[in-house]
Amino acid sequence: MRVDFYILNDVDELAKQRFACRLACRAVAEGERVHVRAPADAAGEIDELLWNYPPDRFLPHARSAEATSEPVAIGAPDETPNGAGVLVNLASDVPESLAKLTRVSEIVLATERSAGRAKYRHYRERGYPLFHHELDDWE
Repeated sequence: MRVDFYILNDVDELAKQRFACRLACRAVAEGERVHVRAPADAAGEIDELLWNYPPDRFLPHARSAEATSEPVAIGAPDETPNGAGVLVNLASDVPESLAKLTRVSEIVLATERSAGRAKYRHYRERGYPLFHHELDDWE
């Protein structure tokens, strides 16, 4: 399993959510199932964004508890990413179970760098291969 850190110079939460949708879209195009791990207040916004972001695109998705065959499931931090190979983590912590995942994507806003460093250390201490991506103009 690999862990990718995407550092966005943006400071608003909506940019983070749009980027999560972009990552989900890319993973689905590569044939992966995706679990977006989001706090309750962000899960509804991610659900809405996936209806039309990126523009001119619909990505089949459902809330984790309702997901059966959709390639993208949106779940709370305490839900297990059943059947997903890719986890997009929007929660403030690192998930306990990473079994069966091929990739974890951590999105860090400019204002969240210290929290991002703590997550980075967590993964590094467990021996996961880490990849760092600084993104200035990603849209």
